Amino acid sequence: MNEILSAVLSAEATPADFAALPLPESYRAITVHKDETDMFAGMHTRDKDPRKSLHLDEVPLPELGPGEALVAVMASSVNYNSVWSSIFEPLPTFGFLERYGRTSPLAKRHDLPYHVIGSDLAGVVLRTGPGVQAWKPGDEVVAHCLSVELESSDGHDDTMMDPEQRIWGFETNFGGLAEIALVKSNQLMPKPRHLTWEEAAAPGLVNSTAYRQLVSRNGAGMKQGDNVLIWGASGGLGSYATQLALAGGAFPVCVVSSEQKAGICRKMGAEAIIDRDAEGYRFWKDESTQDPREWKRFGKRIRELTGGEDVDIVFEHPGRETFGASVFVARKGGTIVTCASTSGYHHEYDNRYLWMSLKKIVGSHFANYREAWEANRLIAKGRIHPTLSKVYPLAETGQAAHDVHGNLHQGKVGVLCLAPQEGLGVRDEEMRAKHLDAINRFRPPAAGAPSKGTTS
Repeated sequence: MNEILSAVLSAEATPADFAALPLPESYRAITVHKDETDMFAGMHTRDKDPRKSLHLDEVPLPELGPGEALVAVMASSVNYNSVWSSIFEPLPTFGFLERYGRTSPLAKRHDLPYHVIGSDLAGVVLRTGPGVQAWKPGDEVVAHCLSVELESSDGHDDTMMDPEQRIWGFETNFGGLAEIALVKSNQLMPKPRHLTWEEAAAPGLVNSTAYRQLVSRNGAGMKQGDNVLIWGASGGLGSYATQLALAGGAFPVCVVSSEQKAGICRKMGAEAIIDRDAEGYRFWKDESTQDPREWKRFGKRIRELTGGEDVDIVFEHPGRETFGASVFVARKGGTIVTCASTSGYHHEYDNRYLWMSLKKIVGSHFANYREAWEANRLIAKGRIHPTLSKVYPLAETGQAAHDVHGNLHQGKVGVLCLAPQEGLGVRDEEMRAKHLDAINRFRPPAAGAPSKGTTS
């Protein structure tokens, strides 16, 4: 592993040098264990602690198959699916691995008593399998998390519709929270040259998800002038939705839970901000009864910020806690687009406000190949920026997941895998200098990212 790291840090290593590197028999990875899936039985979701279930293990290097690549992972990040994996909700991920393993002898590799998790990476290609033409050893890459087989025609127009669509590192094994990852080669995209490894690893899943949900015709199809209500607007997903709305000429109404998070939204350029805790919104009277008066108060506040207009789009992901309010406040003919349910999967809303006002609820899940590339292109062009707030070493991934689970974070929480320190991997210093303030706006002032980075 030291030879691999030395080659990555070298400014002189060639593709031939990377191709000649010996591969290790094993590598360090963050795992959950199949024999521990009942460890949180009977506990409330909020009391389950990822620090107890996530392990740093030495695991065997998987066999490389056709159309695949092995990548030396310099950095990764924590997503909500990493949290779900760690607390075994809504189901343990081993069921996904078992079903995948039954599909082919090659897929059987994924069905193991441990699961290497993680759905983001930035790193360097080490090997490619038969049939891979677009990538070679030594290429610096990021990966999106869409894993599909494309043997069915269902996915040929939209790869997310493939019946064998899976999320890498969640529904497949050998994910990105590790020193080496196994991916399908069509998951790979060019690493943005002006970013460090940890910055480049942060946007993948959430930026692509927000792009499809908000911008794509498969989601809300946002246009210039739209009013967009964004829940959790400074969080890992909402922070990209806020940037996409601003870059696309829309007017975001950002919902946050503290003045600190409101300040982050202002740094991104948002003007309309609702601090739901400070303003005391309580959409549920108790566990089983919502409060329509609070929906109305919330809608009135939105109109105060938009010049009297209701929102065209609601960017939903909290789920149960907010969904009734989301349906209510959308304008007539508006769209509620949802991609997750971090506060609960069973949504309740008053259907009169949906059907009689001709509103639409659209389900959105990650992004297809093209949407992921378009989202990464915006990062590479400096139109959308990473929202990295804190970085942990690989051995402390449990704490990183704990932060996300407890909503103790802003933006994204990164993880250094092979990278020995932050600030490495920048290839375009001139472009970085142009965007440095935006790149660092989620970082605490005393712990901001290095001003330049290095060429290693």
